[in-house]
This record gives sequence, C-alpha cells and structure tokens, in this order.
Amino acid sequence: MSKRLQGKVAFVSGGGSGIGAATAQRLADEGATVVICGRRQEPLDAVVAQIRATGGQAEAVVADVGNEVQYVGAIEGAAQRHGRLDVLVNNAMAYTWGALDAMSTDDWHANFTTTVDGTFWGTRTALKLMKADGKGGSIVNVSSICGQLGTPWMAGYSAAKAAVDNLSRAAAAEGAPAGVRVNVVIPAVVETPATAGMLSDEASRKNTEKLIPMGRVGQPVELANAILFLASDEASYITGAALPVDGGRSAVLVTAL
Repeated sequence: MSKRLQGKVAFVSGGGSGIGAATAQRLADEGATVVICGRRQEPLDAVVAQIRATGGQAEAVVADVGNEVQYVGAIEGAAQRHGRLDVLVNNAMAYTWGALDAMSTDDWHANFTTTVDGTFWGTRTALKLMKADGKGGSIVNVSSICGQLGTPWMAGYSAAKAAVDNLSRAAAAEGAPAGVRVNVVIPAVVETPATAGMLSDEASRKNTEKLIPMGRVGQPVELANAILFLASDEASYITGAALPVDGGRSAVLVTAL
C-alpha cells in the first residue's frame, strides 16, 4: 500500500519539540520529505536524526517565525531546494501570561508576532508557491482552545489564536479555486514542554484531567495524526474546517470540579 504523502514536500514550523516534532515524524512516516524550522539548531537536529533513523527524509532550517525575512526565506528556500511545496504546518507560537489589567502593551503585542504574523507570513508564502505550482496543496494551522473559549490570564494568547482561526477561514476561501486547502486543528491540553508547568505534579495533572471528558491530557502524536489527515488527499474535500482534538474539552460546560 502506498504511503499517503509519498513524493510530497512538507514544511513544519516549531518542529523541534512537542506537536511540531511529532507532526514532522508522522508526515515523514507517510513518505513526505519534511523540512522543520525553529530558533535553535540542537533540538531540530535531534528530530531530524530520529526521522532519518526510522527511514524518513528530513532536514532542519534555523529560522525565527516571528521574523518575516527569516520565515519567508526558510519556506521559499525549502521549495526551491526540493522543487515544490505541498504541505505547510504553521505550528510555532509564543505567549505571555498575566492579568489583563496588569498587561503591558509590549506583552500584549508579544502574543501576536509569532502566532498571528508568522501564520500570516507562512500562509501567504505557501499560497503563492502552491498557486504557482498549479497542483494545489494543504496548509494546516495549529490553533488552541484558548481561541475558542475565554481563558483567564491568557487574553493576548486567546486573541491571537482566535485571529488564526478566522485568518484560516479567509485563506481557505481564497485558496479553494486553486486547490489549496486551509484548515485548523484545535488542541486543548497536550503534554509538551509548553504545558510542563501546569502538569508538573500529580495534583495539578489530576485537576486538569477532571476538566477533560476523556479523563487525560492529549499526546503530541494525537495532534500529529489529525494534521496528517488534513494534509493528505484523504481530506481532499475539506477546507475552512476547525477540528478540535481535545478529548472533548470544548464540548462541555464545566460547572464544578
């Protein structure tokens, strides 16, 4: 049986750990040549080594997704080296934490540069490349349940992720005539370095799990599997969708712990 992404080229931002690393591995497992980017070489190299050890094809590019020249250059460079771009996963994000009435304007803006601007730059670049190629493609943007529901002490991040959701819908409408699909996956709590603090002890983990109907936090590969589906031709008639991958968290109104 042929692999779902055989012969395709995929680019994954924030690929050095967590959801990005798991996604890079799954896309490579299914035959894609995967280019991962992030700000630090060492974790990227570790992911590339793991992919190659399992027979996949991958390379790393150091780039700051919050820097337009670097991020656009990384994507365009990957497409030039490999002759095409079929899949883009905008996964990189940044956030600040704190009460809204004590938040500085700089902290507010810090939530948007990587999460919103980076997603815009990446989506714009991929749309141009995929339209020029004439074969369409798939863009998957990673959002958050914080963009769907009000989240105390994360106003900036919540606003940024809500922007990603609606940016993706607009991009889906514009890309559809050229066969470029744009979709969103929406995680809640996933066990990654970014959530290590809130899962740092057994009591904290149990309190978090009480809020999730499935009774556990998600694993990066579970998000990666959803991204893989949306990236593949199995999702050929899906665009403009926002898929919760959250153990049912967004489906319930929690009234008590």
